[in-house]
Amino acid sequence: MGVPGIVSLLPSATEWVYALGLADRLAAVTFECDEPASARVDHEVVVSGLATQGLTPGEIDALVRTTAASGGPMHRLDHDALARIAPDVVLTQDLCGVCALPADDVTGALAAVGCPSTVVTLDPTTLAEVLDGAVAVADAAGRPRAGRLLRERLQTRLDDVAAGVAGRSRPRVLVLEWTDPPYVAGHWVPDLVTAAGAVPVLARPGGRSVTTTWDDVVTAEGDAVLVAPCGYGLDDAVAQARDVLPRLPMLAAVWAIDAGGLVTRPGPRVVDAVEALADAFHEGRESTGRTARLR
Repeated sequence: MGVPGIVSLLPSATEWVYALGLADRLAAVTFECDEPASARVDHEVVVSGLATQGLTPGEIDALVRTTAASGGPMHRLDHDALARIAPDVVLTQDLCGVCALPADDVTGALAAVGCPSTVVTLDPTTLAEVLDGAVAVADAAGRPRAGRLLRERLQTRLDDVAAGVAGRSRPRVLVLEWTDPPYVAGHWVPDLVTAAGAVPVLARPGGRSVTTTWDDVVTAEGDAVLVAPCGYGLDDAVAQARDVLPRLPMLAAVWAIDAGGLVTRPGPRVVDAVEALADAFHEGRESTGRTARLR
């Protein structure tokens, strides 16, 4: 299949499209689609979001809460562009209204502009379901074999990590997905910790990430704290980890990771996250551009 192609309304979906070799089918992306870096240059941007540049984590949290309370949109979809592109496949989600445009908004927009697209909703809550995204995107694009092969390759890498950490002691790791207020890990993130040969603490596997207290963080008896703020790269994660360092358990190792690219984005690079975390937790090695140790 060729024109009119695919519209990706998720950064993770855009990564799946590229990983599957379907970039020539991609017609449009969102303002957050930054992997590969050329994605927003080579394709039309049809979704914008809240202006959060320069805001602190606490200020972003307040803006999101205020916007949600007022019923305002977190994201805006360019209906005119969608009508003009008339895609045959639209990739979206219904997992988090803060992180991306909800599926209902997408289907409503497609109906309004009279575009009978196939809508693929990617809503993983576990690591296995994240990998299933390769199959779902490939199937919708008419390339089912490519999806199965990509998923198998990613699973092989996870199996290699599992073999490498087998028999080793499993450190207890607390993941902070936000720092102001502190949020503990949910959805597939605890699975990443487990796959890396560690034990997630104060975590909600398969559930939503939720707020906690700094007292609970201190008393969680973790061997390590991983600062993985949703949507932020490594440099910002390191800066935020430094800000909260005095609040973290004194005896715990403290790591930061490129969360926006690897951890909280449910695309093919979650496997990169598992590999980097296994190195961190079991070898004490920093992974250049992916993890950094603060103490």
